[in-house]
Amino acid sequence: MGKDGRNGKFSLEALRAGDRVEFARLVETYSSLIFRLGIKMLQNPQDAEDILQETFIKAYKNIANFDGRASLSTWLYRIATNEALMLLRRKQPESVSVQQPWNEDSSETEPLQIFDWCCLPEDDLMSAEGRAYLDKAIENLPYSLRVVFLLRDIEGLSTRETADVLDLSETAIKVRLSRARLRLREDLSTYFGSRLKENRYARQ
Repeated sequence: MGKDGRNGKFSLEALRAGDRVEFARLVETYSSLIFRLGIKMLQNPQDAEDILQETFIKAYKNIANFDGRASLSTWLYRIATNEALMLLRRKQPESVSVQQPWNEDSSETEPLQIFDWCCLPEDDLMSAEGRAYLDKAIENLPYSLRVVFLLRDIEGLSTRETADVLDLSETAIKVRLSRARLRLREDLSTYFGSRLKENRYARQ
Protein backbone atom coordinates (compact mmCIF):
# COMPACT_ATOMS: atom_id res chain seq x y z
CA MET A 1 0.00 0.00 0.00
CA GLY A 2 1.27 3.42 -0.89
CA LYS A 3 0.70 6.05 1.76
CA ASP A 4 0.06 9.72 1.21
CA GLY A 5 1.43 11.68 4.14
CA ARG A 6 -1.26 14.34 4.22
CA ASN A 7 -4.64 12.87 3.33
CA GLY A 8 -4.91 9.15 3.82
CA LYS A 9 -3.85 5.93 2.15
CA PHE A 10 -4.03 4.82 -1.46
CA SER A 11 -2.83 1.69 -3.21
CA LEU A 12 -0.08 2.82 -5.56
CA GLU A 13 -0.11 -0.63 -7.10
CA ALA A 14 -3.80 -0.27 -7.98
CA LEU A 15 -3.35 3.28 -9.24
CA ARG A 16 -0.40 2.32 -11.42
CA ALA A 17 -2.41 -0.62 -12.77
CA GLY A 18 -5.15 1.76 -13.88
CA ASP A 19 -7.70 0.82 -11.22
CA ARG A 20 -10.58 3.25 -11.92
CA VAL A 21 -12.17 2.79 -8.51
CA GLU A 22 -8.96 3.71 -6.69
CA PHE A 23 -8.37 6.61 -9.04
CA ALA A 24 -11.93 7.85 -8.47
CA ARG A 25 -11.20 7.81 -4.74
CA LEU A 26 -8.08 9.88 -5.40
CA VAL A 27 -10.12 12.40 -7.40
CA GLU A 28 -12.77 12.58 -4.69
CA THR A 29 -10.13 13.21 -2.02
CA TYR A 30 -8.22 15.97 -3.80
CA SER A 31 -10.59 17.62 -6.30
CA SER A 32 -11.84 20.29 -3.91
CA LEU A 33 -8.27 21.16 -2.87
CA ILE A 34 -7.04 21.43 -6.45
CA PHE A 35 -10.08 23.48 -7.48
CA ARG A 36 -9.58 25.85 -4.55
CA LEU A 37 -5.94 26.31 -5.49
CA GLY A 38 -6.97 27.03 -9.08
CA ILE A 39 -9.46 29.67 -7.94
CA LYS A 40 -6.86 31.39 -5.75
CA MET A 41 -4.21 31.31 -8.45
CA LEU A 42 -6.35 32.29 -11.43
CA GLN A 43 -9.37 34.15 -9.93
CA ASN A 44 -11.63 32.53 -12.51
CA PRO A 45 -13.96 29.56 -11.82
CA GLN A 46 -13.88 28.31 -15.42
CA ASP A 47 -10.07 28.44 -15.50
CA ALA A 48 -9.97 26.64 -12.16
CA GLU A 49 -12.29 23.96 -13.56
CA ASP A 50 -10.01 23.55 -16.57
CA ILE A 51 -6.99 23.21 -14.28
CA LEU A 52 -8.83 20.61 -12.20
CA GLN A 53 -9.68 18.52 -15.26
CA GLU A 54 -6.22 18.77 -16.79
CA THR A 55 -4.58 17.88 -13.48
CA PHE A 56 -6.42 14.59 -13.15
CA ILE A 57 -6.16 13.75 -16.84
CA LYS A 58 -2.39 14.12 -16.62
CA ALA A 59 -2.29 12.32 -13.29
CA TYR A 60 -4.17 9.35 -14.76
CA LYS A 61 -1.90 9.23 -17.80
CA ASN A 62 1.30 9.48 -15.75
CA ILE A 63 0.50 7.66 -12.51
CA ALA A 64 2.49 4.64 -13.70
CA ASN A 65 5.61 6.84 -13.55
CA PHE A 66 4.91 8.19 -10.06
CA ASP A 67 7.80 6.93 -7.93
CA GLY A 68 6.24 7.56 -4.53
CA ARG A 69 9.12 9.61 -3.16
CA ALA A 70 6.83 12.62 -2.74
CA SER A 71 3.29 12.39 -1.41
CA LEU A 72 0.46 12.08 -3.89
CA SER A 73 -0.84 15.47 -2.77
CA THR A 74 2.52 17.11 -3.53
CA TRP A 75 2.59 15.44 -6.94
CA LEU A 76 -0.93 16.63 -7.75
CA TYR A 77 -0.18 20.15 -6.55
CA ARG A 78 2.88 20.18 -8.80
CA ILE A 79 0.79 19.19 -11.82
CA ALA A 80 -1.91 21.74 -10.98
CA THR A 81 0.59 24.53 -10.40
CA ASN A 82 2.34 23.85 -13.70
CA GLU A 83 -1.01 23.79 -15.51
CA ALA A 84 -1.95 27.13 -13.94
CA LEU A 85 1.42 28.58 -14.91
CA MET A 86 1.00 27.49 -18.52
CA LEU A 87 -2.49 29.01 -18.63
CA LEU A 88 -1.19 32.28 -17.20
CA ARG A 89 1.62 32.32 -19.76
CA ARG A 90 -0.94 32.03 -22.55
CA LYS A 91 -3.19 34.74 -21.12
CA GLN A 92 -0.60 37.09 -19.59
CA PRO A 93 2.77 36.39 -21.22
CA GLU A 94 4.09 39.76 -20.10
CA SER A 95 3.49 39.03 -16.41
CA VAL A 96 4.69 35.42 -16.17
CA SER A 97 8.17 34.76 -17.48
CA VAL A 98 8.60 31.64 -19.59
CA GLN A 99 12.35 31.54 -19.08
CA GLN A 100 13.27 30.02 -15.72
CA PRO A 101 10.06 31.14 -13.97
CA TRP A 102 10.88 29.47 -10.64
CA ASN A 103 14.62 29.58 -10.30
CA GLU A 104 15.54 33.25 -10.44
CA ASP A 105 14.66 35.61 -7.62
CA SER A 106 14.74 39.26 -8.54
CA SER A 107 16.51 41.74 -6.31
CA GLU A 108 13.24 43.19 -5.07
CA THR A 109 13.43 45.62 -2.20
CA GLU A 110 11.52 44.65 0.91
CA PRO A 111 8.39 46.69 1.66
CA LEU A 112 8.99 49.29 4.33
CA GLN A 113 5.58 50.53 5.50
CA ILE A 114 4.52 47.82 7.93
CA PHE A 115 1.45 48.33 10.04
CA ASP A 116 0.85 46.17 13.11
CA TRP A 117 -2.84 45.28 13.35
CA CYS A 118 -2.36 42.71 16.11
CA CYS A 119 -4.79 44.57 18.35
CA LEU A 120 -7.55 44.92 15.77
CA PRO A 121 -10.77 43.15 16.82
CA GLU A 122 -11.20 39.75 15.17
CA ASP A 123 -14.58 40.81 13.76
CA ASP A 124 -12.78 43.35 11.56
CA LEU A 125 -10.17 40.85 10.44
CA MET A 126 -12.79 38.22 9.56
CA SER A 127 -15.49 40.49 8.13
CA ALA A 128 -16.59 39.96 4.53
CA GLU A 129 -15.01 43.30 3.65
CA GLY A 130 -11.76 42.37 5.37
CA ARG A 131 -11.58 38.99 3.62
CA ALA A 132 -12.32 40.59 0.25
CA TYR A 133 -9.56 43.12 0.82
CA LEU A 134 -7.15 40.32 1.75
CA ASP A 135 -8.12 38.29 -1.33
CA LYS A 136 -7.45 41.31 -3.53
CA ALA A 137 -4.08 41.89 -1.87
CA ILE A 138 -3.13 38.25 -2.51
CA GLU A 139 -4.24 38.60 -6.12
CA ASN A 140 -1.96 41.63 -6.50
CA LEU A 141 1.14 39.75 -5.35
CA PRO A 142 3.69 38.96 -8.07
CA TYR A 143 3.02 35.43 -9.28
CA SER A 144 6.28 34.03 -7.93
CA LEU A 145 5.33 35.23 -4.44
CA ARG A 146 1.61 34.53 -4.69
CA VAL A 147 2.00 30.85 -5.50
CA VAL A 148 4.36 30.31 -2.56
CA PHE A 149 2.00 32.11 -0.19
CA LEU A 150 -0.99 30.10 -1.42
CA LEU A 151 0.76 26.75 -1.10
CA ARG A 152 2.29 27.47 2.30
CA ASP A 153 -0.19 29.67 4.15
CA ILE A 154 -3.49 28.85 2.44
CA GLU A 155 -3.10 25.19 1.47
CA GLY A 156 -0.88 24.37 4.45
CA LEU A 157 1.95 22.61 2.63
CA SER A 158 5.25 22.39 4.45
CA THR A 159 8.32 24.26 3.25
CA ARG A 160 9.72 21.00 1.91
CA GLU A 161 6.50 20.12 0.07
CA THR A 162 6.27 23.61 -1.43
CA ALA A 163 9.88 23.36 -2.56
CA ASP A 164 9.11 20.01 -4.21
CA VAL A 165 6.03 21.40 -5.96
CA LEU A 166 7.87 24.42 -7.37
CA ASP A 167 11.27 22.76 -7.84
CA LEU A 168 12.96 25.36 -5.63
CA SER A 169 15.25 25.17 -2.65
CA GLU A 170 13.73 25.44 0.81
CA THR A 171 15.73 28.64 1.30
CA ALA A 172 14.12 30.18 -1.79
CA ILE A 173 10.67 29.20 -0.47
CA LYS A 174 11.37 30.85 2.88
CA VAL A 175 12.62 34.04 1.21
CA ARG A 176 9.62 34.28 -1.11
CA LEU A 177 7.16 33.51 1.69
CA SER A 178 8.70 36.24 3.82
CA ARG A 179 8.45 38.71 0.94
CA ALA A 180 4.86 37.73 0.28
CA ARG A 181 3.84 38.18 3.91
CA LEU A 182 5.59 41.54 4.12
CA ARG A 183 3.95 42.78 0.93
CA LEU A 184 0.55 41.72 2.21
CA ARG A 185 1.10 43.53 5.49
CA GLU A 186 2.12 46.64 3.58
CA ASP A 187 -0.82 46.45 1.15
CA LEU A 188 -3.30 45.96 3.98
CA SER A 189 -1.87 48.69 6.22
CA THR A 190 -4.11 51.44 4.89
CA TYR A 191 -7.27 49.39 5.24
CA PHE A 192 -6.62 47.96 8.68
CA GLY A 193 -5.06 51.19 9.89
CA SER A 194 -8.23 53.10 9.08
CA ARG A 195 -10.33 50.41 10.76
CA LEU A 196 -8.24 50.62 13.91
CA LYS A 197 -8.60 54.41 13.99
CA GLU A 198 -12.37 54.08 13.59
CA ASN A 199 -12.52 51.69 16.54
CA ARG A 200 -10.45 54.04 18.69
CA TYR A 201 -12.66 57.01 17.85
CA ALA A 202 -15.76 54.95 18.58
CA ARG A 203 -14.49 54.21 22.08
CA GLN A 204 -13.76 57.85 22.88
